[in-house]
Parts: sequence; C-alpha cells; structure tokens
Amino acid sequence: MPGDASQDAVPEDSAPFASPAGGPLTRRWFLTYVVAAPVLTVAASSADLLAPGKAYAVVPSPPQPGDVLDLGDVMVAATKQAQDLFVLQVTAENRVVFRVPRAEVGQGITTATAMMVADEIDARLVDVDVPLEDARQDLGTAQSTGGSSSVRSLWDPVRSIAAEARARLVTAAAERWDLPADSLTTRDTAVWAPDGRSATYGSLTEAAAQVDDPAVSTKPKSASEYRLIGTATTRVDARSIVTGAAKYALDIDVPGALPTVVIRPPTLKGKVKSYEASAALQMPGVVAVTELPSGVAVSAKTFDQALKARSAVQVTWGSGTVDGVSDADIQSRLAAALPPMIPAPPLTQRVDATFTFAFVNHAPMEVGSAVADVKSGSAEVWVASKSPTGAQSAVADAVGLSADQVTLHVIRAGGSFGRRIYNEPVVEAARVSQAIGKPVKLMWTRNDDMRHGRVRPRSHHQLRAVYAAGEVLSYEHRASCVEVDLGSGTGQALVDAGYVSPTVGSAFFNIAEVCPYNFGVVTETLNEVSYDIPTATWRSVYSAQARTAEEILVDEIAKALGSDAVATRRKFLKTAEARAVLDKVATEGNWGRAMSSGTAQGVAMHAEYRSIAACLVEINCNGAQPRVTKAVMALDVGRQVNPSGLRAQAMGSLMDGISTVLLAGNHLDNGAFREGSFSDFKYARQADAPLSCEVHLVGGTGAPGGMGELCVPAAAGAVANAYARATGKRPRNFPINF
Repeated sequence: MPGDASQDAVPEDSAPFASPAGGPLTRRWFLTYVVAAPVLTVAASSADLLAPGKAYAVVPSPPQPGDVLDLGDVMVAATKQAQDLFVLQVTAENRVVFRVPRAEVGQGITTATAMMVADEIDARLVDVDVPLEDARQDLGTAQSTGGSSSVRSLWDPVRSIAAEARARLVTAAAERWDLPADSLTTRDTAVWAPDGRSATYGSLTEAAAQVDDPAVSTKPKSASEYRLIGTATTRVDARSIVTGAAKYALDIDVPGALPTVVIRPPTLKGKVKSYEASAALQMPGVVAVTELPSGVAVSAKTFDQALKARSAVQVTWGSGTVDGVSDADIQSRLAAALPPMIPAPPLTQRVDATFTFAFVNHAPMEVGSAVADVKSGSAEVWVASKSPTGAQSAVADAVGLSADQVTLHVIRAGGSFGRRIYNEPVVEAARVSQAIGKPVKLMWTRNDDMRHGRVRPRSHHQLRAVYAAGEVLSYEHRASCVEVDLGSGTGQALVDAGYVSPTVGSAFFNIAEVCPYNFGVVTETLNEVSYDIPTATWRSVYSAQARTAEEILVDEIAKALGSDAVATRRKFLKTAEARAVLDKVATEGNWGRAMSSGTAQGVAMHAEYRSIAACLVEINCNGAQPRVTKAVMALDVGRQVNPSGLRAQAMGSLMDGISTVLLAGNHLDNGAFREGSFSDFKYARQADAPLSCEVHLVGGTGAPGGMGELCVPAAAGAVANAYARATGKRPRNFPINF
C-alpha cells in the first residue's frame, strides 16, 4: 500500500540485499522502501467495491462473509505487513530494478509489475527489470502467490515505491542544476530541465540516495496521468520465452548437477519396505540410488540413463494411505457428510439439484522439477515456487538446517494453477543431494505428476432454491469435499490471520463463496471428509465447483419461473456492475438468437476477488464429442493494468471450464489414480478450443481486483448450461464424458 515516507538504508532487522552483479549494495545503488501506513485500508476498499447497486428482486439477501472480507483482502493485509521490506533499485547503468515478491507462472505478473513501476517512475518499459525475489523469511506469506491477489496486493506498494524514487531523482537533479524542483519533468528514464537538458536516472542515483526530504510530492500519480497502465502491452518476457532464452528449473546450469528421477509406489503414498539396486548401479552413467520417504531416487549422468535404470531397481512396497479406496467409496462418504436440507415452507415451491465433481489434476505443461546443492552447513536450491518461504523452511527441515542456511532461488514456472504452492520436488532434490554429496537436478515425469501429484478434491453438492410469487425466498448450498491441503501459501495466510474456524478449509470456503444474487436467505456450508490423498488448491478454489453448480441451478430456477436465463439473472443480481457485465455478453453474443437442433447458447457469471466475469458460449452437441464453437466473455476487474494479460487469463480460464465440464477428470481406483498422461487425462486441446472467442473489458476504475481465477466458474457454468439446452439433459456429474 502507498506510504508517505521512506529510508535510504536497509533496515537493521532485514536481510541484506545484493546488487545484480552479486556484490553488496553501495551508494551507487538507490533504494526506496515503503515504510508508512497505507493510504487505503482493506475495509474501505471492500466497501467501495461491494456497495450494493440497485436490486430488482423483492427479497434482498444480507451480506455474506466474503462480502466483508475475502482471501484477497487477507493477502493484501499480509503484503501490507511486509511492505517496508520491498525494494526498488536504480543502477548506475540506468536500469530500474524491482525484485518481484511473487511467482511468475505464466500469468504475467512480471509484466504488470514492470508496467506499474515504469509508469510511476516515468521510465521506459525496456529499462525496467523485474527479477523474482529469492525466498525471504522476513516476507513470510507476503511472498506467496495465490487468491488472484498479486496485482491487487502490489498495486499500492509498487506505485508508492516508484513515486518516492521519482521524487528523489527529481530533487537530486534540481540540486545539481540549481533549479526549482517543480520546474523539472520526468520521462524516458531521465529528468528533464526546461531548457532541454536531461540527466539519466543512472547518473543521478548516487546523489538521489542522499536525499532525505524530497522537494516534490511523493504521492503516486492520478489515473489521468497514466501512460502505460491500461494500455495493452506485450509481455516483457515474450521474446525470451519463444526463443528459448527464458530459464526454467531444469535449465539452470549448476556444475556437476546429476539428473535424477524417482521410482514411485503403485498406490498413493505407499512406502518403501526394501529395495535392491545392484543391477541398476552397474548400468551406464548411473551414479547413485537413494531411498526417500516418497520412493527411490536414481541419479545418473543423463536423464535417459536415470530413466532406464529405474526399471532395474527392485522395490518392495508397503501399503499406501488409501489402498482399496475408489471413487464410489469416497462419493458415499461425501453424500453422507451432508446434513439434511431445510424443509421448504408451506405454499412455496422449490428447485433441488445434486452435483458431483471428480478429482482433477493440475497438469501444468512443466512437470515438477528442482535443482539442489546441499553442503555441510548450507543449501542452495532452485525451484518454481508460489510459496517460497514455505519451501525454504521445508527444505531446511528435510536436511537438518535452519531456514537462513538455505538459499532458495525462485524460478519462473511453466504453469501452476495452484500446484506450485506445494514443494515436494525441491524437498526430494535436497534430500538426494545431501545423501549423495553432489548437486542434483530432479524431475518428476508426467506419469509421476498424474498419479502422485496433487489434485483438486472430489466434491458433492446439494442445492435448493425456494420460491413463491416469482421471487426466490431462500437459497441453500450444502457442499462436501475431500479435505484440501491448505498448509502452504494462501492457506497459511488464512492460518496466520486466524481464519481457522471450524477448519481452515471451511473458513476459506466461507470467505470465497458469495452468492451474487438476491435469493433471500442464503446458506452455504462446507463439510470436509478426511482422506490422506495429495489434494491441493486448484484454480478458483471451491468456486470452480460450487459456483458452477449454482449457475446451473440459476438456469433451472429461470425455467421454473418461466423466465429467460439472462432476464432472471438481471432481476436477481445484487449490483449494477454485475448487470453491466452480464448485459455486455448478452449483447455482444446475440443472446437468444435462433440455433439449430443440437446446438445452443449458455450463460453464466461469477463475482469474486472484487471482480466480476460473465461468459456466453455456443455449443454443438451433434458430433461424438460436444464442441464449444464460440465464446463471449466480459470482465470488470476494476483498474486494468494490462488489458492483454487480462484477455489471456480469460481465455485460459475458458479452456479450464471447457475441460472440467466436458472432458477432464481423474479416476481413483483402489488407492491409485488411473490416468497417467495426456493420452488418458482428457484436458482440452487446441481442437477443443472455440473457433471464436471475444473478451470485453468493462468498468476500469478504482483499484484493481483479482483476475487469475475469476473466469473459471463463469466459463464452466456457461458450458454446462449450453450443454443442457442443446441436449435437453440436466448435467449433474462432471466431467460429463467421464
């Protein structure tokens, strides 16, 4: 959040920073910190963004917990607590460097951050560097990435830091030229005098570091002054990605690092009872075989050699944690975990529906991988992590070090969707490195990831809407799911903030699930069922299932009321902003147009993260496989930092919605997941993508809301509703083709 004071030196209780060249910071470096109280409080921002608009329903709904505080607010608060530790550097080479305390997993946070820095400090975008910050325990959960909160959390701190830096640079130039500071201007990474003289920021950085009291305002710019923010911008890392220059974990060149793979058990979390590796150790290139809590690791000179040697290791396995358990067993427990619905009052009618959602793997294109070099008294690791401090602590615990003895470098990731909050690959790599006394480069195979990686938990939902005289009087949603492991990242932020009642999962559910409709008395609850299965947060946690089910029910409410699906939503939506987003997709998508047999339109919307999304799709169910042929999406995410990034996020979410409704799920058979690769895990491919996809941005004022997960429930709900209208069936089990 923005502040009005700064300091020149690293605080005594913070970790020292190094220059990009690796040396200590000197006066040739200009550092700015945010140290003061925020200009906007979390409570104020929540009230501004969620103030009810004119409602058309007769029976309004009272606020739900998420209306008052959501996960993003928790993450903003965590960031606020550590904001004085963020640092911006201006180098003598005229580079503006901001170390990003978030993970870049493809969502474009480095580009958005670079744009905020460049716009506020008046630098050219090409002069801004945004490396990922190493794990720092002093940042804690403020360094975690999740809850669609990164831009939302960094918006005020980053602009405040850059504004402070700009003010000091201007003051330094004014003193050099003996001119009034308010007569100077800034642009193109330089300060300019009225007579045309200019000085680059790099040439001023040493003097600016001595400025204690800037002679011009340190207040961030007003929206009318933005030149980059709000402009569609190509990713700052696009060229490096497409040319192969961008470095992922397995690209990190650590001399002598041995390629390593792990032999894993036949069922989930099975343990090694014994193993025989003599034959494998005689194979070409094999260096070591190491027992781990999760399996047996093979290290060799190449990955090919390590993979071939795996089959030569004979392992006797103990039982796993859910041996003999299959989907049907879990489904029975989930159904039994739900309390009975509230009886409908006399003289009313009701709409009831029950839904199930399968386990779903994250399946990022880059499998889990890490590099580790553990020595006596220290460890250095490289990993793509959305919870760097948690991963750092986990490595330290695994190899018997303290967290400050572990250096963890955060590396860009080839996708995450929640998976990289968890740290199994880097912990395994560290254990192997310590055991064999050499650096290792550990990779999970695709089969490892599918059968032993983390999954979105299976869930079960019972919904009821009670109505009379054209009004919905009450809405009840009782959900049960296999317990989500929320012990890292955003889950830890909830724990730190005290949101653990009755469990951290139910607390998460309560602040995430908000019905956007005036449906009278709203009751939404979650009961968790415990299984020792590697579950995880998955893009749009809880909402991807819960709100999808709710949007299907809204269509069925509309049918019961004899009303159009869009008209029903317009009537009951709580805010004018939500109606504007819905109206946009209805207009641009030509809602209600004549469709041929076996084809139909579907619509749905979602409000979360202080943002709103709506989606309209058209589907063709005449072939062997339903195909979404067109999509129109509309978003109101508050301030739009990079419209290009927003559109890309929306399109990716659309593919997630198509996948999880029509195609993709994981079967649990007798304690093991059936799917082992993309050949049987049917995630949507290019051939499944709509032939046409439009993304419209509306609104655009105020502070930024969240975006990364926003569109998944809207897309999934729209696809399910289109399928129902095209086939005349009521989808209840997802994915439909499972």
